[in-house]
Amino acid sequence: MLLFMTAAGFSQQAHKHLRKGDKNYKGEDYTKAEEEYRRALQDKRSAKANYNLGNAIYRQERFNEAVKQYEEALSAARNDQERSRAYHNLGNALYNGQEYEKSIEAYKNSLRINPSDQQTKYNLALAKRQLQLQQPPPENSEQQPQNQDEQQEQDQQQQQQQQQQQQEQDQQQQQQQQGEEESQQNQDEAQQQEERPLTKEEARKLLEIMEREEQKVQEKIRKADAKPNKPKKDW
Repeated sequence: MLLFMTAAGFSQQAHKHLRKGDKNYKGEDYTKAEEEYRRALQDKRSAKANYNLGNAIYRQERFNEAVKQYEEALSAARNDQERSRAYHNLGNALYNGQEYEKSIEAYKNSLRINPSDQQTKYNLALAKRQLQLQQPPPENSEQQPQNQDEQQEQDQQQQQQQQQQQQEQDQQQQQQQQGEEESQQNQDEAQQQEERPLTKEEARKLLEIMEREEQKVQEKIRKADAKPNKPKKDW
């Protein structure tokens, strides 16, 4: 019973330090977050504490130290989700440490667990490209500089296309918004006109028009009364 109560107490303390670390991490105080995560690990070893500690160290750009924490998180992981996330961040730390081959393997391991993770696929492609750029060109590679220029030109064209698409989307959105504002303005003006009372001059003109129309109607009635009725047809 005493051992159980002691273990429970350490677990509660670890959870408390984890929560403090998370709060500091969200507030971008990564140094204090690191301290709290380390205290949590002293009380109880867990994949989450190692993973979060790795993230806090990663944010301080100490990538080699972050690698060790992600590896510890992997060894303590209890399910596929924890392993997939640890492999992903391990790949990020290795990538930033310019260990592209190892980062590629880490991303692949993450995708073996979670094949639908688009961010990991994207990072894997970046790591493969960096590895290709890092490798020395072959001896007979007179064409290599030209290929690099072509790749750079393609990248520029793609970037220009993306910028053009973004500008077109912005213009469409601006036109739509402007149209909505004009429509609302017209509605407001129409409503104001409906609610505005008539002036004396407008009321006088309106009465004159109504009187003229009434006179026309009376005149038509008088003319109709003056005509003889048509005889009914005998059958």
